[in-house]
Amino acid sequence: MKIFAKIRGIYAALVILIMVTLNILAFLLFPKKHYKKLKTFFTRAILQLLGIKVVTEGKPDPTVKMIIMNHSSLIDIPVIEATFPYDMVWIAKKELFDTPFFGLLLKLPENIRLDREDRKSLVHLLKESKNKSQNKIIAIFPEGTRARGDRLLPFKPGAKIIAEKLHLKVQPVVIVCARARFDSKKLELNPGIIKVKYLPSFTPDPQTDWLRDLRSKMQEIVDKERTTLCPTQ
Repeated sequence: MKIFAKIRGIYAALVILIMVTLNILAFLLFPKKHYKKLKTFFTRAILQLLGIKVVTEGKPDPTVKMIIMNHSSLIDIPVIEATFPYDMVWIAKKELFDTPFFGLLLKLPENIRLDREDRKSLVHLLKESKNKSQNKIIAIFPEGTRARGDRLLPFKPGAKIIAEKLHLKVQPVVIVCARARFDSKKLELNPGIIKVKYLPSFTPDPQTDWLRDLRSKMQEIVDKERTTLCPTQ
């Protein structure tokens, strides 16, 4: 029933708030070399307390420099942080960095800020991505924001530009049923399974529209997997 989903949603919001607070405090107390372990610990705790089980298919490629994911729920980031074994740096909108309190969770691990209204932002983005990709994997949601329906939003060109300019090896990651489990807009929680599917990695060919083709492929996978995992989403 919807009322119980709402009650669970409020519980989920409180859990996330508490865990984010503890994660920020841990960032302030421990050296940066421990940040990956801290992120993994707190995100796994969030998923366990919310009754969410993550099932993975395929394997993360340790040689990639960028992972590209679809985005439909606030829980997407904890899902990836809890299951991806290598250290990442996220590309996120400037507005998220400026958010009181939660912005610290992005700033302290030195994630990459994207300002879409600044003409010089692309230069900064490329410079930061080049520096960070030396020892971390860049994580990006090419949709730019959370999708609200069953369809993936159009992929913005940022991921394509970064991958091609910096010659980064890319691995697509498909997240299935995240919004069905936790819809942050409606504030509804429905415990269950979220599937994370790692697709084969590749080095993008600038002569092809690989990002558009990738979106189509990821959409097909979401449609197919959702029919069995969360048909009522």
